[in-house]
Amino acid sequence: MTAADSLERIRREESLDSGLNAFVSLAGVRAMETAVGSLSEVGRGTAGNERGVLGGRFVAVKDNLVTLDLPVTCGSNMLAGYRSPFEATAVRLLRKAGGIVVGKTNMDEFGMGSSTENSAWGPTLNPHDRTRVPGGSSGGSAAAVAAGYVSMALGSDTGGSVRQPAALCGVVGIKPTYGRVSRYGLVAFASSLDQIGTFGGSVHDAATLLAVISGHDRRDATSANRPPLSLADIVADPDAQGLAGITIGVPVEYFPDTLDTEVRSRTDRALYHLRAAGATVREVTLPNTDLAVPCYYVLAPAEASSNLARFDGVRFGQRVSAGSLLEMYQATRGEGMGLEVKRRIMLGTFALSAGYYDAYYGTAQRARVNIRADFERVFGQGVDLIFTPTTPSPAFRIGEKIDDPLAMYRQDIFTTPASLAGIPAMSVPIGSVQGLPVGGQLLAPWWEEVTMIQAARVLEATMNAS
Repeated sequence: MTAADSLERIRREESLDSGLNAFVSLAGVRAMETAVGSLSEVGRGTAGNERGVLGGRFVAVKDNLVTLDLPVTCGSNMLAGYRSPFEATAVRLLRKAGGIVVGKTNMDEFGMGSSTENSAWGPTLNPHDRTRVPGGSSGGSAAAVAAGYVSMALGSDTGGSVRQPAALCGVVGIKPTYGRVSRYGLVAFASSLDQIGTFGGSVHDAATLLAVISGHDRRDATSANRPPLSLADIVADPDAQGLAGITIGVPVEYFPDTLDTEVRSRTDRALYHLRAAGATVREVTLPNTDLAVPCYYVLAPAEASSNLARFDGVRFGQRVSAGSLLEMYQATRGEGMGLEVKRRIMLGTFALSAGYYDAYYGTAQRARVNIRADFERVFGQGVDLIFTPTTPSPAFRIGEKIDDPLAMYRQDIFTTPASLAGIPAMSVPIGSVQGLPVGGQLLAPWWEEVTMIQAARVLEATMNAS
């Protein structure tokens, strides 16, 4: 299939009434053909050449990563039609590796949401059941991979926004260690939590894209001074010993009575396969897990209230004319931003206000330290990886939770702890419930992505063979 054929298929299917609404902008046919024609200059690469291995692969990019050739809107009317004067490091690296950017994908506005219903461009639909959500905020990227439009995609994960939609759409999603991938060119939501992550139809695809975009970047002050992930380590066939010598912890806090019984069943089946592959599985405790969601929903909105201050009609964003400067600010942000964004800005501003700062923001920071300490203790006791459900239930129906913010926030209950601790985590398909995918989550110590990915490849292979 040529680039033009692939693009035409996406345009045709997305233009139908039953389209997924996965993309908000698409590359032009001429640009795609030019990119394909230039592959001979890039080189198709080898297993040892991280910067040339994508030659010709089509990649979708979440619409909060800036690109030179396509608008970046972050799913918001505030940035409708905005063009960036520079390109995100992750996008630049995937292009350098021969990846071809097909288009920008739909998302919850400014990354705030768990269903991709909070987009100014309308909700994205789940390819497995178009009455249900694909998850969020990177729902467009997950849906594009699940639908077969592309084999891999970039997303961003602040509290689970790669792993949760990956689980609900039945694809692989990886969040790296904080600092592993440059955030330069990622529109900030919560700077101490935001990470660029990858999607793939297989562990191999998601991990390959992660290796390509990883590494130190002097333009990002939060980028760790570490070399890129070794592609040779990631794509190597799993050891003949399988998971022998690997200890996997199963935290009791991730299996509450409220966990969907079918999700629990699929998770138990995955654990059976991990044991069969040679892993030692044992119960562990992460006692501060119940603090993760309230902690996250204080810290993330607090950082968002600061980061989004720039979208005021003066520095960035559409401007609504009004009588005074204050009225212009109010009208611009009132019309340009959606309900969920306003809600989180207000929550964050309140948490940072005089008289409440220590009671809310300070307390949340202390809780974050305790959550990180839980992981340090467990990993320090000989546990190599942790395995949990990714989400408490399969994909819910569109509109089911949109008017209940607390119910929506609880969808992040299993993903926010890893984000708060800064550890790598990924979601792998582990089965389905009445046609709806279920994901299992692997968590690893800081900088141990290779161990996590190799275990995921073993799990993927054994489950596919059963």
